[in-house]
Amino acid sequence: MEGNSVVYLILLAWNVLVFLIYGLDKFLAQNHMWRISEKFLLTSAFLMGGVGALLGMYTFRHKTKHNNFVLLVPV
Repeated sequence: MEGNSVVYLILLAWNVLVFLIYGLDKFLAQNHMWRISEKFLLTSAFLMGGVGALLGMYTFRHKTKHNNFVLLVPV
């Protein structure tokens, strides 16, 4: 496996994980359970997980009314 392929695979895995974290937080919110912090959600997006975060936001309709998320996640 080439070096670039490994990097792409790691990025894909990280974005899938971020996507799932956004889905988990939505589930926790709907069930009035302990939540994942907004700081963690934004940090995970900032650390090369923006695609997963953006897809998670709109797939799960989660954090789409929060200006911090709508403005910062696409960046």
